[in-house]
Amino acid sequence: MESITRLLDLMAQLRDPARGCPWDVKQTFASIAPHTIEEAYEVVDAIEREDHRALCDELGDLLLQVVFHAQMAREQALFDFDAVARGLTDKLVRRHPHVFGDVNFTDETEQHAAWEAVKAEERTHKGEGSGALDGVARSLPALLRAVKLQKRAARVGFDWPEVERVIDKIEEELEEVRHEVIETRDRDRCEDEIGDLLFAVVNLARHMDVDPEAALRRTNHKFETRFRYIETALAREGREAATTSLEDMETLWVEAKGVERAG
Repeated sequence: MESITRLLDLMAQLRDPARGCPWDVKQTFASIAPHTIEEAYEVVDAIEREDHRALCDELGDLLLQVVFHAQMAREQALFDFDAVARGLTDKLVRRHPHVFGDVNFTDETEQHAAWEAVKAEERTHKGEGSGALDGVARSLPALLRAVKLQKRAARVGFDWPEVERVIDKIEEELEEVRHEVIETRDRDRCEDEIGDLLFAVVNLARHMDVDPEAALRRTNHKFETRFRYIETALAREGREAATTSLEDMETLWVEAKGVERAG
């Protein structure tokens, strides 16, 4: 608690209009929001790299975002850090009646259903509506939001029962993309169909219990590693990618894949 108190006092000092930091003083909820998102992703990056020292540091940066927002809210008499912590504590108790109450669940499925029921009740209490898709934040990354929308719809039976039907849907959407790209070249319609294709691929990932965001990050890393291999190989020959033919780079790309498999 001493560390938290010192951190809160420090944040208040940084935000002091007379003696604080000019940059910190001029910030708002909106201007800080992108930093909050960035810090969350840096936490994930440290986890994926299994760098626990960096994880500790990044969690501190993420905590700073919470403290920053809480201090700005306190200045406007909206709420403070204590209200944030108290609300979180109450929520955890409310959502875990099998730990903090006398409820017993027979299995994980029953526990998950009860968890979702409590969350739905909370959304209704906050005036977010009782529809299956209510409460899914619009500001979520598109892939994550697609998964959440699909999961919500699946809970009320709107879902393909077999994964083969999902693959059929992907092939159908791909053909529609092909038609728009080759036949019409209409940018708006191409964007619409590509969006449908991405949504269908996310649906496949969900059915296979694969996190599409993590899968794409993995592919991004794989692409980056292979492309850097191409650049390094060309540099050894005194060449640059910008002046190398696509055929030559594809040859090196295949070579990079072979190195991966051998490693």
